[in-house]
Amino acid sequence: MKLIVGLGNPGAQYEQTRHNVGFMAIDAFAEQHHATFRLEPKLKGMLASLTIDGNKAFLLKPMTFMNLSGESVKAVKEYYKITVEDILIISDDLDSHNGRVRLRAEGSAGGHNGHKNIIAHLGTEEYKRIKIGIGRSEVIPVIDWVLQKFSKDELAEIHAATDKAGHAIEDFIKGVAFNKISSLYSSK
Repeated sequence: MKLIVGLGNPGAQYEQTRHNVGFMAIDAFAEQHHATFRLEPKLKGMLASLTIDGNKAFLLKPMTFMNLSGESVKAVKEYYKITVEDILIISDDLDSHNGRVRLRAEGSAGGHNGHKNIIAHLGTEEYKRIKIGIGRSEVIPVIDWVLQKFSKDELAEIHAATDKAGHAIEDFIKGVAFNKISSLYSSK
């Protein structure tokens, strides 16, 4: 069983913002596969389930706000007895240009508060991730930048990135080796 987590902030005011690209990717994937999210208060998130080629997976959108994402990830992991090896986290990446997709088998938080909290709750940096670039402004402070909505041109690049991420998610659920997934879908 796999757990795919899209990181973001709950609430209409955060929809289509840079920090919510994880939510955008997992929402697009869920819609494509006709998976419906439902609020699971005990698990502190919105959860959907689906099966692809006989492989079951849960899709999770933590409702804890970005900085506390690990609470929901750990709750679902423990409740469904999912191993860290079967967890994939999708997040924004300030250090990559807009729309760039990078897959990593492990790594530090890199200054990302959602990843910091997940690492703290899981007790390891060794979980898989898809990072979608949102770029960085040289004049707008980071906290304001990540909470801004995408421009029309940026959004087109993000949609292409979330589509690519969706293919990677599907292969991950099917059990394709992560190094192969990474070579197929990481932006060059």
